Amino acid sequence: MQLDEKQIKRIMEKHKEDFAILENYDKTLELPSQRKRIDITLSVRTINKLKSLREKTGKPISQIIEEKI
Repeated sequence: MQLDEKQIKRIMEKHKEDFAILENYDKTLELPSQRKRIDITLSVRTINKLKSLREKTGKPISQIIEEKI
């Protein structure tokens, strides 16, 4: 099946964000949905607040942090 220029432009416009994500992946080898582990230093008070939120909501601490950011 041969696509003409009009069809190509329509597809490019419709999936513009997807193509941008793939272009960025070609450069960085990272997708926006990927997860990475990082080390951070938090006060004991903050850690305890996060643990209590985890118990109340049942969500993992990483998900709580991601939702707040």
